[in-house]
Amino acid sequence: MNSYGQPRLGVDFGRVIQGAALPDGGADTVFLSGAIEQALATPPTDGAFEVLARLVERFDSRVWVISKCGPRVQERTLQWLDHQGFYQRTGVPRESVRCCRKRADKAVHCAELGITHMIDDRLAVHLALRDLVPHLYLFGVQAEPVPEWIEHTPTWPDVESAVGATLSP
Repeated sequence: MNSYGQPRLGVDFGRVIQGAALPDGGADTVFLSGAIEQALATPPTDGAFEVLARLVERFDSRVWVISKCGPRVQERTLQWLDHQGFYQRTGVPRESVRCCRKRADKAVHCAELGITHMIDDRLAVHLALRDLVPHLYLFGVQAEPVPEWIEHTPTWPDVESAVGATLSP
């Protein structure tokens, strides 16, 4: 499985935990471009906190948020997680948030952490992880066809079902 011997979950933040693409494929840009008050008030993606709480139990708290962002959005992300009660509501440990400046750099975090399952909305990220992370989940509405080598999970209930199918009961 990995050198740690146990499953480990990585989850992207933007457009996965918060701000998932709308059903028409459009994006809600308030988090990125609105005032901080507006950004903090944006809701989590439907089902994200509830499913993550159950996955944190299934993964015995071996869950990390791995996000690509610049310094300004990183600060907003951390403020949003606190404001929304993310850590308390999901059980994800506060110290399990990792940020990097380039999408491909998520591979560095995944290798270091021994990630076995990764949820991200960007195909480019999964391309960088393809030979590193055994279970890849392309989240949300996708404009292009999804390649066969990756599992498309449009919603959080789809994530829970797909990831759960790979874990021992």
